[in-house]
Amino acid sequence: MAFTRFPIAPRLPSQASARPCSSRCTGGRRSPLVLAAALCCAGLAQAQPVANPATSASQLPSVTITGRVPQAAGVGGFGDEPAARTPQSAVVINAAAMADAGATQISQLSRFDASVSDAYNAEGYWSFLTIRGYVADNQYNYRRDGLPINAETALPLGNKQRVEVLKGTSGIQAGTSSPGGLVNLVVKRPDVILRSASIGLRQGGGTSVSVDVSERFGPQASLGLRVNALSEELKPQTRSADGERRLLAVAADWRIAAQTLVEAEVEVSHQSQPSVPGFSMLGNVVPDARTIDPRINLNNQPWSLPVVLDGQTASLRMTQGLSNGWSLVAHAASQQLKSDDRIAFPSGCSAENNFTRYCSDGSFDFYDFRSEGERRRTDALDVSLKGAVSTGALSHEVVAGVLKSHHRARFNDQTFRFAGVGQIDGSVVVPAAAATNDGNTNRNERSTEFYLRDKVELATGSSLWFGLRHSRITRETSRTERDETTSYSQSFNTPWLALSHEFAPQQLVYASWGEGIESRVVPNRAQYVDAGQALAPVKSRQAEIGLKGRGDMLAWSATAFTIRNPQVTTTGACDPTIGTPNCIVGIDGTERHRGLELTADTNAGAWSTHASAMLLQARRVGSSDPSLNRLRPTNVPARALRLDSTYNVETLPGLQLQAALVHEGNRIVLPDNSAQIPAWTRIDLASRYTQTIAAGKLTWRFALDNATNRRAWHESPYQFSHAYLFPMAPRTWRLSLQADL
Repeated sequence: MAFTRFPIAPRLPSQASARPCSSRCTGGRRSPLVLAAALCCAGLAQAQPVANPATSASQLPSVTITGRVPQAAGVGGFGDEPAARTPQSAVVINAAAMADAGATQISQLSRFDASVSDAYNAEGYWSFLTIRGYVADNQYNYRRDGLPINAETALPLGNKQRVEVLKGTSGIQAGTSSPGGLVNLVVKRPDVILRSASIGLRQGGGTSVSVDVSERFGPQASLGLRVNALSEELKPQTRSADGERRLLAVAADWRIAAQTLVEAEVEVSHQSQPSVPGFSMLGNVVPDARTIDPRINLNNQPWSLPVVLDGQTASLRMTQGLSNGWSLVAHAASQQLKSDDRIAFPSGCSAENNFTRYCSDGSFDFYDFRSEGERRRTDALDVSLKGAVSTGALSHEVVAGVLKSHHRARFNDQTFRFAGVGQIDGSVVVPAAAATNDGNTNRNERSTEFYLRDKVELATGSSLWFGLRHSRITRETSRTERDETTSYSQSFNTPWLALSHEFAPQQLVYASWGEGIESRVVPNRAQYVDAGQALAPVKSRQAEIGLKGRGDMLAWSATAFTIRNPQVTTTGACDPTIGTPNCIVGIDGTERHRGLELTADTNAGAWSTHASAMLLQARRVGSSDPSLNRLRPTNVPARALRLDSTYNVETLPGLQLQAALVHEGNRIVLPDNSAQIPAWTRIDLASRYTQTIAAGKLTWRFALDNATNRRAWHESPYQFSHAYLFPMAPRTWRLSLQADL
């Protein structure tokens, strides 16, 4: 049901996308938005009256058709090239699919593709995803319209046209990132004339109201404005977890001339909700999820405060058509985040001297954790040039550019104090212990990335794809409670290469190889040898072979991949009470992920189906400790299946019945592989009825998530050196009405 209605968006000249980097684009400290505005003004002086096909297409309104439509995945770096024709693995989730699934946060995107799953997704907190078994780094693996953002917040989806997920090592698009892939959020633009409003109700009493208004003004509709607003009262079935969510977003564009397009947008979001910590092992036992009430919130103390996540993001983009089909794109953005992270946090069992899990009798140590006034800011400026050139008999589609970004994180001293002993039934009240007792670490990072991408047309049906990114980073940290600063600089290259061949119409075979980089530093703590010193860049490598095909009734793909990522490990006593440093950080062996991904989309009469499956062998190899080799990583299923089917009821036009099946294999709980949670399967049911009225149309949606009320451990993250277990949410109904006028 999630992939049968695809909006065909206007095709604008593509912008380059990449990773954070410094806003010092000249000798002075100028804002990227100011620099982009200057570039826009320079572009205006060179505006040409000659029609540009890409810009002309952007003047057409969006339309929506039923069926499979080739979609571009800009996160891959090749702009408007349909994902079905690129030698990459990517999934595109559009706004209609998210509305059908009731997806309002990043964590809920894991239901759409088998290669994407959960990674410590606590209700009321920000989201984590794994892609191909690797956790996407919230600092480095997220993009917004192609520019780097920080995902250590609640990223709103209400004003997003689609979400793109690039699967696999992402050095082609990111200076530094974890090897699983990239997530790119694409903002809604005023490319349609639209009046839409919706109201929603969820089991438990949660309500939502949203509006989406888009209009074009002026001669030849040269000015556009789009406004998205959302207000939601959060009342999940989980107890003591009520909250609120707000969003206001405005996007505008100005088609100044046939070849000149200026786009600006701003987004303000707010979420306040108590977070819900996980359960854990009880001694050496993984408790049966059927005996645990998934509505219990262990963060239910009288003094518990909500996690507050506020965000402000603004961007400015200018696309200037040049001669011979070339185009220049200048794109700047600034993201400012503020958060208050507070929780009554269950962690460990001092009674049994085991701090990786809860006590055998169901008790646990309770801590009062508070980190208030956290502030994060990311500024980015990307300037790129795109066009076609010929070298002899070969034709090239080239993109070259530079990305500069600057990330700052500022914190106050924090609290992490023992407050008492709790119980997993949530019945024990302990006193607050709110006085600060620990420092924090401020971060500063600047990056400059030069990149080149080229698609070379070879013999009939064959193409060579090439990408190279050169990155220079400077990072520094300082402690809030003492005068101690560390800094380092690094530079590195991340290449990517692929060869594809269209062996039959709309049938593609390809092979690709690429590298990615993670930059690590020894923690700036007294117990670490070489505290604050940079490690050599950690280089991941991926090889991938794929087949893609598309016909009138079936689209399919099969992809085999292998990713190797060196493992940063910590050895030694790591005891801060010992007077001399005793904890050593280094690289020991590799985590190797080998997998097979299969996808299929069918459209036969009244039936449409989307299916994806992944088989994954994730193992530790090459460690100097033989007992670690062949171990599986925690919280990564070895197999996953997603199946969405829709049926259009012919006897009642406009009615569509939907069903989704989500299956995941068992997951490892402890790093030594001595405990695991069982496999699980969830079934979701839904319906959508589109009703035509004189003023437009009404869309009614009703859904039953976890229709069979299955009780299971949904995931098992090993986080903060502790094993956590998150239960599957209980059966929940939701109802909404959308009016498009």
